[in-house]
Amino acid sequence: MNQEKSPNAVWHHATVTRARRQRLNDHRSFVLWFTGLSGAGKSTLAHEVEERLHRQGRRTFVFDGDNVRHGLCADLGFAAKDRAENLRRIGEMSRLFVEAGIISLTAFISPFRSDRQRIRNMFAPGDFYEIFCDCPMEICEERDVKGMYRRARAGEIPGFTGVSAPYEPPERPDLRVFTGRDSLETCVGQVLALAATAMRGN
Repeated sequence: MNQEKSPNAVWHHATVTRARRQRLNDHRSFVLWFTGLSGAGKSTLAHEVEERLHRQGRRTFVFDGDNVRHGLCADLGFAAKDRAENLRRIGEMSRLFVEAGIISLTAFISPFRSDRQRIRNMFAPGDFYEIFCDCPMEICEERDVKGMYRRARAGEIPGFTGVSAPYEPPERPDLRVFTGRDSLETCVGQVLALAATAMRGN
């Protein structure tokens, strides 16, 4: 993908700033970036956390791995360069949402540390939180209602993370939740505690 910026593109500074939007929302904006194997519970956890935050009156939006490939990233495949571009676009979109004063939650396998670090580097300190959904492979496979792991092990899906392609777990995530061991309620509580700290800017 060509990521070169046009020399004629100049950033326009709006009069309605992020700070003003945050004051209107009565909370800080930031990104909760959920990473983990397919079937680790990223989407389930992200959507349940969003539900709880929404009930609290927070401005939120979930970027779901499958959903963005229906539109924003419909032109991308699953080769390494396409996956990197998929994450770059989500990182840029999340950054815009943070500027809009919204708490963004993203649910993507995002298997490589280098890609996740590149996205983290897009944000100021305190704006990006990496959440590792730690779940054993065997449990992920048990949850695989779409049969993706079975097809991957049969050679029908090349480059499938955890089977024929690597997953690099975070070495120092902002939060590690054991989604294969702990209940959804426990994991949600841990993420909400992190979000509460982020909203205060501590």
